[in-house]
Amino acid sequence: MTFAKTALALLFASVAVAPAAAQEVDRPECVAPAKPGGGFDLTCRIAQQGLEKQFDGPMQVTFMPGGIGAVAINLFNTTRTDDPNAIVAFSSGSLLNMATGKYGEWGANDVRFLATAGTDYGAVIVRADSQYQTLGDLMADLEKDPGSVVMGAGGSVGSQDWMKAAILMKADNLDARKMRYVAFDGGGDAIAGLLGGSIKVYFGDVGEMVSHLDTGEMRILAVMSDERLPEPFSEISTAKEAGYDASWPIVRGFYMGKNVSDAAYEEWVKAFNAAYATDEWAALVKDKGLLPLDLSGQEMDADMKSRVERMTGIAKEAGLIE
Repeated sequence: MTFAKTALALLFASVAVAPAAAQEVDRPECVAPAKPGGGFDLTCRIAQQGLEKQFDGPMQVTFMPGGIGAVAINLFNTTRTDDPNAIVAFSSGSLLNMATGKYGEWGANDVRFLATAGTDYGAVIVRADSQYQTLGDLMADLEKDPGSVVMGAGGSVGSQDWMKAAILMKADNLDARKMRYVAFDGGGDAIAGLLGGSIKVYFGDVGEMVSHLDTGEMRILAVMSDERLPEPFSEISTAKEAGYDASWPIVRGFYMGKNVSDAAYEEWVKAFNAAYATDEWAALVKDKGLLPLDLSGQEMDADMKSRVERMTGIAKEAGLIE
């Protein structure tokens, strides 16, 4: 009888252990919730390259465009809530969408924020052959007629990129509701719109411009930071230097499904912390045009949820939500 009970106990123990083993990260994947070429793509590439030594196999990057992250967060709250292998790229724009209800029923409490890739800043971008040589040139036209300049970005009215334009106009006492704004589904599409001539000004992020600036196709009129950024952006003036009190810092990072196991979550946290401690990670972040911000685990999760709370307050003041 004792032997039988022991055998039964061992059988149950093996069954209980099996699900935990299945939660191990064996097929790492980063989901970029937009088309290739924008900020989400950049964020996933940092994870793909920066965590290369932390996992046995290479990390896959999957593109999942739709609603500036809405499709992705819906998927990870329905069919992939406990996926141990997948992380999803997000930015401050994603946090703003959570704060303003752009993701429908899904909010900050419906994901597990995991780790940061670094910080970024908003940027006012034009084509290399643009008539606007300085931010002042652009603002002069907007002062004459706020609707005379077609501007655009990877987000709808009320999104992070729209907020960049609105903050800049507010800094010049202009009515943001009168701007002529075109919404694209992600930074890649917006850049294509700028280069194709459908918009004259693109409100993007500094980080996503690193590779594009090398081609000579675009110029940054100003960065939306309080102080000048280090190389390769040290020669670009800030909006504040041009006389406009407009700044927009951006956090880039990753979240997981809300039902992912603690074991899988901690395995990812451990991988990021190990990467943070290397010179290779610092060099990679810099090469991608970001500034360092090393946050992970519960500290990072709490920080992001606090940011969403603050953005909710700002959105209410701006009349974007009730």
